[in-house]
Amino acid sequence: MKPTLGFVLATAGLVALDPHDTPYFRRTDAFHDFNRVLSGKNTALGTAIFPLSFYAVGWARKDSYAQQTALLAGQAVADVQILTLVMKNIDRRLRPADIPVDGDYTHTWFKSHGRVITGRGSFPSGHTMGAFAIATVFAERYRRHRWVPWVAYGLAGLVGFSRVSLQSHFPSDVFAGAVLGYTISHYVVLRRP
Repeated sequence: MKPTLGFVLATAGLVALDPHDTPYFRRTDAFHDFNRVLSGKNTALGTAIFPLSFYAVGWARKDSYAQQTALLAGQAVADVQILTLVMKNIDRRLRPADIPVDGDYTHTWFKSHGRVITGRGSFPSGHTMGAFAIATVFAERYRRHRWVPWVAYGLAGLVGFSRVSLQSHFPSDVFAGAVLGYTISHYVVLRRP
C-alpha cells in the first residue's frame, strides 16, 4: 500500500508541476541533436529491435537463457502496451506539443481526440513504459553483471527524457511510464512462483 500511495502522490506532484517545467522544453533548441537521434520512431525501433536481436544471438549461440530473457522482454512490452492503450483512451490527456505556445498547460485531461488504436492521450508514456519494462527484465536477469542494470536503466532514462524534450509527453507522463514499466516487468513478468 505504501509504494502505491507514494507513486500516486509523486505523480500528482509532478502533474501539478507540469505547467511550470514543460514550457522550458518548448522554448529551447538545446536538445535538437539529441531529439533527432532519439526520435519517437528511433526509440520505438530500438525497443523492438533489441530484444529480437538478443533472441537471434541467443538462438545462434544455443543460449536458452538469453532466448528466454528476450521472450520475457517481449512479454513485458506486450503487457505494458496493453495497459498504456487502455489508460490513454481513458484519460485522453493532451500532449505538450498539442497545446499552443502560450496555451494553458493546466487543463490537459480528457481533451485529446486521437486514434483509439494508438491511444488518445499522453498519460502514461508508452515509449518510456516499454523501455523500462525491457530494462527491468535485462537488469534482473543479468544482475550478476554489475554494469547491466546501469546501462539498461540509463538507456531507458534517455528514452524517457527524449519524450519530454520532444514535447511528446509531460514529465509526469514519463515518471508514471517508468514506474509502471518497472512494476509490470518486476512483479508480473518476472514474478517468482
